[in-house]
Amino acid sequence: MNNFKKIGLTALAGSLAVSSAVAGELSVSGAASLGLSNTSGTQTGKAWTMGNSVTFTGSGELDNGLNIGISFELDQGASNNSAKGFDSHSLSISSDDLGTLVFHGHGGGSAQGSIDTTAAGDLWNAGPGITGISSAGAGNNMMVYTLPAIVDDLSISGSYAPDATNDSHTSFALTYTGVEGLSVSYGQGDGGAPGAEYTATTMSASYAVGSFTLKASNTDNDNAGSTSDREVSSYGITYTVSDDLSIGYGMETFDKEGSPVDEEVRGFNVSYTTGGMTLGAALNEGEGIGNNASSEKDRWKLTASFAF
Repeated sequence: MNNFKKIGLTALAGSLAVSSAVAGELSVSGAASLGLSNTSGTQTGKAWTMGNSVTFTGSGELDNGLNIGISFELDQGASNNSAKGFDSHSLSISSDDLGTLVFHGHGGGSAQGSIDTTAAGDLWNAGPGITGISSAGAGNNMMVYTLPAIVDDLSISGSYAPDATNDSHTSFALTYTGVEGLSVSYGQGDGGAPGAEYTATTMSASYAVGSFTLKASNTDNDNAGSTSDREVSSYGITYTVSDDLSIGYGMETFDKEGSPVDEEVRGFNVSYTTGGMTLGAALNEGEGIGNNASSEKDRWKLTASFAF
């Protein structure tokens, strides 16, 4: 996104409670989207969707070398406070020697949750109502710490979120990119109510060669004291036609403990970007919906998104 306004902030120092003035910078960027979709068997007509938000980000360096950053989003449809529209917000503290610590007041994600997107791109979120798998942590009031570089091309992060009634959420993730074109990740997180804790484990890999990118992933959710453990395995392939145009295909398989039928989703998508505009189209098909062998659904979706 291109920033369209920058404002010098000498008051940033006072808000960070430091002893000397700090010159910072606040940037404002925006995003908007419009979508049209239709899912068989769930609605008689087509559904429109709209997204709009403005994000403010600021940063400054203290006299001791620490870099401080803030970010908050104004979104009319914010689920946590729709009346005021105050959505995702975070504060970050970082340095080359100490790494990066981010506190997410709202809208963040755990270390494990940050890598659990399926290889196919979370088709259940855009597809025919397949139930997803829990990640460790809800993303609110969460600390995420990324270690400084210890081993070349290895990123290590951990997260923690307290919970007044359930077990606190903890998770970690590792990503290695030391081979050209290859990225491998592993993460694990824990959380849940006492006696019903769950452990979510994610493994994923992607390899880019020429114009093709191949991906595979697996996320397993093991629920203590429950017979409804879930696992999703996925693969995807993307062909980059040009810098502006890409075509993809992916598949996700959901295995629920004790169910005779797996839920499966397959999907094609195409994306075209020009300037700050991205046009997308997707077609997803699902079988075994609700672990019912006779239940099938499909969905098509058109989107236009804009960054400014």
